[in-house]
Amino acid sequence: MKTFITPFRHALLAVALPAAFAFSACSDDDPDPAPVVEQGRVLLSHAAASANIQVKALINDTEVGQLNYGQSSGYLNVNAGTPTLKINNSANQTAASQTITVAKDQSYSAFAYAPTATTVGLLQVTDDLAAPASGQAKVRVVHLAQGAPAVKLSQQTIAGPVDIPNISATFPASATATTWASGFASVPSGPYNLLVTTGATSATVVAVGDGTGTGLNGTATATATKTYEAGKIYTVLVRGILGSIDPALQPRAVVIQHN
Repeated sequence: MKTFITPFRHALLAVALPAAFAFSACSDDDPDPAPVVEQGRVLLSHAAASANIQVKALINDTEVGQLNYGQSSGYLNVNAGTPTLKINNSANQTAASQTITVAKDQSYSAFAYAPTATTVGLLQVTDDLAAPASGQAKVRVVHLAQGAPAVKLSQQTIAGPVDIPNISATFPASATATTWASGFASVPSGPYNLLVTTGATSATVVAVGDGTGTGLNGTATATATKTYEAGKIYTVLVRGILGSIDPALQPRAVVIQHN
């Protein structure tokens, strides 16, 4: 069937078309879309035995969370740049303050720790979250146990501790130290009874056990194990103060899962 344009419809089109063009021209005045803010990710961990209380974490003076001693956050989205990270006590007094570096699409861990038994410091490390090979997990050690010797990770076996290659760390001698966090190493997935050990004889500093921080310290071992899953990435964090009379502040090892 044919469609006819009547004189009346011609008149409507004559009015409508110029109006449409006028409306289109006005769209040039629409505001530009907001620019995309580049961000990275930061995981926060309270490992400062010298501040065995709940603390507030602030980035550029904006509170981003509260952490109890031994607690870690998930990854927080943080604008790329050089923001200031602060750790405040319950009275909102600043115990530690440090500029951190955040690059676009990069992941980091930032730790509050005890440089001495009475002070609080901050340390940052880049997290390589590239997926491990099939059937593998990745693990590293972070050494923030004040007064403890250099450590490595070992696996408890019937024959005794067997060191895991390329995982060792020393307590940070300064805020610019780099050896307090080992790189990530790949291990076959499965259950492990890991130990934090020291020296050529792999003497036990603290047992990792199930990774909750309940492993025994000294030369004792824990029988608990933890399953390190294929594709997952873990940090074994050693925290505390060697020789503390408070059992809660003695060295303990906890496992942080990154993905």
